[in-house]
Parts: sequence; structure tokens; C-alpha cells
Amino acid sequence: MALFGKKESEPVVVAGRSLHCEICKHDRFWKQEAQLNTAVATFFNFDWANKTANCYVCDGCGYIHWFLPRK
Repeated sequence: MALFGKKESEPVVVAGRSLHCEICKHDRFWKQEAQLNTAVATFFNFDWANKTANCYVCDGCGYIHWFLPRK
């Protein structure tokens, strides 16, 4: 079974440059989104209003690289 439902990991380009893992220098990743919860939004049950980040999980070592979308 593949991680996050995809069949295989993929190369990633961020800001026009190929991403390489900071830990093991591998160049293939699984993409996942993660919600950036805040205490106030959680307290008032507004988690849906928080920003999300793009996460790329290294296929080599599992290190997670987080990126906030630029808007």
C-alpha cells in the first residue's frame, strides 16, 4: 500500500528549484496538506479557518518539509 494513496513518490519543484531532503538529500517526496491550528481558533471551534501548509514527506528518510502557500 502506498503512502497517502499514491502509487509512488515524485520529484518536487519549489520556487523554481528541485527539492532535495535536508537530512538525506533524497529527491522524491509524498505530498500532503496539514492544517496549521491555532489555540484561539480551536477554542472557538473555528479550526476550518486556519491556514494549511503543503508538506512533502521524504521517501528516503521520512523527514517532513513544510511550505506555506504564498498568496
